Amino acid sequence: MSLPLGARDVRRSGGGDINEGWHVTLADGRDAFVKTRAQAHPGEYASEAFGLRWLGEPGALRVPGVLEVGEDYLALEWIEPGRLDAAGAEELGRGLAAIHEAGSPCFGDPRAGIVGSGDDGLGGGAVGAGAGEPTRFGSLALPNEATPDWASFFVERRLRPLARLAAGQGWLTSAGARAIERVCERAHELAGPQEPPARLHGDLWSGNVMADTRGRPLLIDPAVYGGHREMDLAMLRLFGAPSERIFAAYNEVFALAEGWQQRVELWQLPPILVHGVLFGGSYRAAAEGIALRYAA
Repeated sequence: MSLPLGARDVRRSGGGDINEGWHVTLADGRDAFVKTRAQAHPGEYASEAFGLRWLGEPGALRVPGVLEVGEDYLALEWIEPGRLDAAGAEELGRGLAAIHEAGSPCFGDPRAGIVGSGDDGLGGGAVGAGAGEPTRFGSLALPNEATPDWASFFVERRLRPLARLAAGQGWLTSAGARAIERVCERAHELAGPQEPPARLHGDLWSGNVMADTRGRPLLIDPAVYGGHREMDLAMLRLFGAPSERIFAAYNEVFALAEGWQQRVELWQLPPILVHGVLFGGSYRAAAEGIALRYAA
């Protein structure tokens, strides 16, 4: 366990499959939530801090304030948890639409478009054009170099890398790998109308939507990149969305393109593959079933 210098009153608080979570009092007296783990990847927590600030920059939804960033920990504003109520669900839908509409400079790592020296204003530092920090899910890193269009990003930065990893681990069958490759070949046809890159949370399952004691939503644990806005919405449906009110409110602010219902499972294929690579072959049937349907 690694904590900020001078932290006291240390109490375990949650955590997940990857990080440990702690409620601490910092040296300056502020309450903080600290996430940490041994052997974190260099820059991992700085990237998460950037992601929180980038999502918070449009002012549409609350994110925890970043208090301190270390190589092996991230200290965030402590927020007493509550339950998302109906008004909070609608606020989440409207706010997510506004964040998506705020956009990204590219399909990929948004820092790739920031050039210069010093601070980028969002806590990430300046990064040369063309750079692309990976999206990390624990030990798994997915490439984020920018591509000229969404379908190319979806194929080259998500589906093909994940299919190679899954096949290499032996849990994706040869038939499943062929089906995914066929989906890759059809991606420009399947992806729907072209849209500009949206500002994505990147890992927006229901567990990464928090509520405060007033029932208002917050976004936590981002894995940000510029991509298709339907990705976040599909991920939110994957393991059980908090409320259908979210999607109705979203659509009132930023109407989805025709045919979005037919693309939901397509966009769910990468996160299912991620879970299979990290946690084992129990996800194989779901991944291969989706691939076979879209390969046809």
